[in-house]
Amino acid sequence: MKNLASLAASTATFPTHQFPFQIQHSFFPLQFTSRTSFLRNLHLCCQTKQCRSNAFSTKQDLIALQQQLEEDEEEQRASFSDDDTSFLSLSEKPDRNLGLLDDYETEELGYDCDPNHRSGYVALLGKPNVGKSTLANQMVGQKLSIVTDKPQTTRHRILCICSGSDYQMVLYDTPGVLQEQRHKLDSMMMQNVRSAAVNADCVLFLVDACKAPEKIDEVLEEGVGNSKNKPPTLLIMNKKDLIKPGEVAKKLEWYTKFTDVDEVIPVSSKYGQGVEDVKNWILSKLPKGPAYYPKDIISEHPERFFVAEIIREKIFLQYRNEIPYVCQVNVKSYKTRPKAKDFIQVEILVERNSQKIIVIGKEGKALKLLATAARLDVEDFLQKKVFLEIQVKVKENWRQDEGFLKNSGYGGQIGVV
Repeated sequence: MKNLASLAASTATFPTHQFPFQIQHSFFPLQFTSRTSFLRNLHLCCQTKQCRSNAFSTKQDLIALQQQLEEDEEEQRASFSDDDTSFLSLSEKPDRNLGLLDDYETEELGYDCDPNHRSGYVALLGKPNVGKSTLANQMVGQKLSIVTDKPQTTRHRILCICSGSDYQMVLYDTPGVLQEQRHKLDSMMMQNVRSAAVNADCVLFLVDACKAPEKIDEVLEEGVGNSKNKPPTLLIMNKKDLIKPGEVAKKLEWYTKFTDVDEVIPVSSKYGQGVEDVKNWILSKLPKGPAYYPKDIISEHPERFFVAEIIREKIFLQYRNEIPYVCQVNVKSYKTRPKAKDFIQVEILVERNSQKIIVIGKEGKALKLLATAARLDVEDFLQKKVFLEIQVKVKENWRQDEGFLKNSGYGGQIGVV
């Protein structure tokens, strides 16, 4: 049992992070950097003869192992400061480590290897403000991507995990495709869109059904590229609830005839109409194989990522004109306090002092209103009370600073410490 404990405790050599939905397991109710590191170390444990013969044979052994893991994890946490940064890559698929487990290990760990189980990656593409985030939220069943009526609300590639008993869809909610890129921020966002499509097993391309049909070849190529091996592509006519059924039929016929896609489906992401048809189409394209992630989590982004996104959404809703687009939100500190409210320190960066004055408002009233609205949503998301401190700072031309943008998650990675 000592060898097993030392092997399993090796998971603590990876920095541990808070995830919005903890990776819970009957053997290891702990949090890991990712599903990949969790399963890799679990697999190593299962390869030992001692583990095969008597692992978890007694309650005392299990308690001792869990205590050892918790002690190592706590020690590892203490070694990291708020200034330390680790990154989670969004540019590569994780390994299907469950595929490495043999029949004995699968049974021992409680995994059901359905030979007909399907899993894969799905990229959501389209111009700004066509409803990609609303569709992603609807498919997952919970709000993960922020939604406003302003274009280009989504900046990051949001990883949303939609699981069922016999499938797992990993959705990439991407920024709107920009054909004109004015800042380094714009070009890096488009790089993320393209890499999402390259990694995808199939692509969903959304258009606004309220607008006149238009050729999407150039926009689709901007998102997918001109590769000969393009993934299966579904064109989704969103917002069908806003037009008459006859208009839906006409536009459906036009897109079917004049676009190079595999199928066209009209939906209303807002009300969930047609979403099941989209899911069924995706399942017909995904390859058979085990899940990439545990079925009980819906994203691998850390909590602080969602906190920043919630605050950014409130900025879009509260301020007008250029202000939402010049604001970058960074969570500088997130401290969990068992006997008090969690402490979250956030900075909002703008490019000019005049913008800072607008964000703060007269006598600080605008910032106070923003902080209150954001705190309520953060508490609802985290299901706990928090103390939210927001500061506004000026960083000139941050949208052109490649190093800063990469560190802020626009280079295909997100900070997880």
